[in-house]
Formats: sequence, structure tokens, C-alpha cells
Amino acid sequence: MENLNQVIERHYLKEGLFEDILGRLMDQGLDLNSVNRSDIAGVDEFHVRGAAVSKELAQATNLNGLEVLDVGCGLGGPCRMMADEFNCNVTGIDLSNEYIRTARALSKLVKLDHRTKFVVGNATNLPFDDSSFDVVWTQHVQMNIPDKKKFYSEIKRVLKPGGHFLYYDIFKDNDIEVEYPMPWASSANHSFLFKSNAMNDILNELGFERSVITNQTKAGIDFFEALVTKLKAFGPPKIGLNVLMGESTKPKLLNLLSHLKSEALMLESGIYKKA
Repeated sequence: MENLNQVIERHYLKEGLFEDILGRLMDQGLDLNSVNRSDIAGVDEFHVRGAAVSKELAQATNLNGLEVLDVGCGLGGPCRMMADEFNCNVTGIDLSNEYIRTARALSKLVKLDHRTKFVVGNATNLPFDDSSFDVVWTQHVQMNIPDKKKFYSEIKRVLKPGGHFLYYDIFKDNDIEVEYPMPWASSANHSFLFKSNAMNDILNELGFERSVITNQTKAGIDFFEALVTKLKAFGPPKIGLNVLMGESTKPKLLNLLSHLKSEALMLESGIYKKA
């Protein structure tokens, strides 16, 4: 019988992902020797608002020259962005072997493999020494993790004293029942949503100090509505989240949008400091 990690990895699995992305780039007539980050930004940022919100989050603190860890890095888009635009060294970790294989290949493709590295691993058992990173970053990951205390405890453990924890995540906004599928889960069996104030309680208990908190729900709704309009007018993009989710892309994204509008779910970003 599959354990939870295997179920989650299978949910995200797309065989031959890097090769599929290469094929789509070639179909657009791009020279594979001169691919830019912008050419793959539609697929390598698997979260609401994509590259735009990642850049906003990165600008919220000073990353220059720091060691950064992205927990649940996916295909590594934010890692490459931070390394390229904010002059830091970034390590990404993800449960998915295929995502990590693709992340490494994409970094090499856009010539950022010297500033980024990627590791297959479990977010609740990080394979790093204590106090290894100046910043820990996570986006749309905790929804797949039942043991929230262990997740945030590991983040605290690998952070240096005075280091910062940056997050952008999906939370329950009230007690309305959530319907599936969603981008992170096909059913409630491997979705572990909780409320933002519950996260805050855990982080306070662990000794974190909250610096900034931003409700991102309206920005997320606006993003989705613009995306739906664009899809109706032009169809699915050559390089987009449809590469990762296939035929389930539309129902999953529309379902998430409806839950944000109904206030069953919310989007939030923020920064905490390790005391």
C-alpha cells in the first residue's frame, strides 16, 4: 500500500517533463542555446500569480549574498529568479524526483546551475545541518503536509539565528467544506488545509517573530479572472501550468478560483524572523 508521500508524488508526476518543455520551446522556434528564464516562466512557477508574486516576496527582504532554501521548490523557477536577480545562492528541495530532475536540467538550460542546486527530500525531515540558511522560503506546499508542527520546526532548525522565513500559501478562510479536485490534491485524502492563525500559533510557539503579513486573495482572484479571459480568447498557452496538470488544468484552477471567491480559501504571504 502506498504511503502518503508516494500518493502525493504520484499526484504531481508527469513523466518526461523536461523533454516535453524542450519540445514546446522548439515548437516556438526558440534556440535552445539561448533560452531565457522568461521563456519558461509560465511553467516553472507552480503557484497562483506565478513569477510576479515570487518577485514581490523576494523584494520584501534583503537576499543579497545570502544562502536561501526553497522548501517544495517544484521546477525551481523561484530559485532561479532569486539567484539571478537578487544575487544569492539557492537550494531547492522537493519530494518529486521528476520535478528535481527537471529543475536541474532547466537551471542548466538557462545557465544558472552554478547558483542553484536541487535535492530530492522530505520537507518534514530536511537533509541539512542546523543553522544552514539565512532564508527559508516556501510557496503552496504545506497543504500536502499533515504534521504542520514538524514542517515548521524543520524550517526553524535549518534557519540561522536572526534568519527569515518567507511564505506564500493557501489557507482555509472559514469552515466551509472544500470540494476537489484542486491543483495540489485530487481528493481530500491528501489535502491538509488549515487556517493562517493556526500557522501563526505554531510559529509563535517555536519562537518566530512576525514581521509582515499580506492578504493576497484579491490579487489571486484578479489573476485567475484575467487568465480565464485569456484562455477563452487564445486557448491554452504553449508553456503554462497545463504542461504540469494536463486536461485537469481547467477544472482545478476554476475550482480554486470559486473557493477563493466564496471565502472558503484565502491566499496569504508573510515574513517571520527566527529570534
